[in-house]
Amino acid sequence: MASRAEHELADERARRVLDRLAEQDAAERALGLPQEQRIRALTPATGAFLYGVLLALRPPLIFEAGSAVGYSTIWLALAARAYGGRVIGSEIRPERVAAANANLAAAGLQDVAVVLEGDAAELVRQYERIDFLFLDAEKDDYGRLFLAAFDRVVPGGLIVADNVVSHDCRAYQEFVRSRSDVLTITIPFERGLEWTIKRW
Repeated sequence: MASRAEHELADERARRVLDRLAEQDAAERALGLPQEQRIRALTPATGAFLYGVLLALRPPLIFEAGSAVGYSTIWLALAARAYGGRVIGSEIRPERVAAANANLAAAGLQDVAVVLEGDAAELVRQYERIDFLFLDAEKDDYGRLFLAAFDRVVPGGLIVADNVVSHDCRAYQEFVRSRSDVLTITIPFERGLEWTIKRW
């Protein structure tokens, strides 16, 4: 498989892993496998977009709820490595945790990022400060994960939820819009991102 144009942003070692995972994701979708059997990677364009955002914002600690096998985590870690940041991923299924950490190691990013096993709502409580929160777990969990992490997100911190256009995330979107302590907007890019800033 030829390297995706977006993957050219990565070094050769990480690019090989990104290419392999993107190919696997595309093949699984083409076969019509149910969600629970797919690796469920975000799109390469979304990964590259987040990479650019992180390079601009330079958040010291990035927390990802729902790492799957690490495709998105690699994008986050590539950016974090460039400025000295750190990525903490989370995933409930142990086989996916193992795969994600193996993929991070194959990409040469194991010193920048780690994926922990467990419920992100519990794991996030280990951290006093979160500068960037990425939600890419089960969509009906977004509100619960937001609430679990919100007190730890710094004022001005960014909370990004993926798949809000491709999936029914109206409950989450209505929830964040009802809050006076955030600014939020839906970005209709790829599968849709809910872009939420914690007010100062």
